Amino acid sequence: MPAGPVVPDEVTARDLNGAARNELKTLSKDNAEQVARHLAMAARLIDEDPALAHEHALAASRSAGRIAVVRETVAITAYAVGDFALALRELRTFRRISGRDDQIALMVDSERGVGRPDRALEVGRAVDRASLPTDVRVELAIAMSGARLDLGQPDRALQELDIPELDPDTAFPWSPGLFAARAAVLEELGQVEEAAQWQRRADIAAAALGEIDADSETIEVDEIDEIELEDEPGEESEDEPGEEVDDTEDGDAGGDPASVQEEDEEDRA
Repeated sequence: MPAGPVVPDEVTARDLNGAARNELKTLSKDNAEQVARHLAMAARLIDEDPALAHEHALAASRSAGRIAVVRETVAITAYAVGDFALALRELRTFRRISGRDDQIALMVDSERGVGRPDRALEVGRAVDRASLPTDVRVELAIAMSGARLDLGQPDRALQELDIPELDPDTAFPWSPGLFAARAAVLEELGQVEEAAQWQRRADIAAAALGEIDADSETIEVDEIDEIELEDEPGEESEDEPGEEVDDTEDGDAGGDPASVQEEDEEDRA
């Protein structure tokens, strides 16, 4: 069995977030330490070197294939390297083990990635959106909108984004992505000026949110109202990645909104 990529000596289990470390408690101490270090490396590398991050996730999976966070990490890194089929298999396993829909938007996007936008919409419609955390609900709306665009339905794509969180006067962590998604759909519809307004809102929100510590939920944005657009209208041990895992088996067995002052339903069919 390959040992996996090298983990630098300075990387320890403590570099993995506490919630993920708690999931590893069913593993032996030494195994939990090594798995945690691989997961920490995957998280560290996902943006700059997704292929290497994926290798670390696979290494963790070979030693802890029945742990939800491990399968989740394999799914995320598989998606990042464009292996959408593997991402789907891993996401299904993660969902079965954990009982959570945290990654439902990634499932929808992975279905899109394998060329099944109709199936993507079915997957998204099958969950109770009211039960989802706000950030997951927003991500799902964006993914569903993308599936509508894949099907050549820009009007319905725009409707998918008509959710309460689409507030141009607030900047939450999910706002830049939501605003940018709306801008993309509006541009597809030929509404260029309005698309530019929403893209500008996305840029402002992203810049403002970037000024605070990443752990903070929202921030105050000063002097945003002074920025105006030109010509703006008045307005596992044995389980390999991809293998189905019985969820009855366990562990080691194998805020206040930021002010963005600027002028200016979801279609489940």
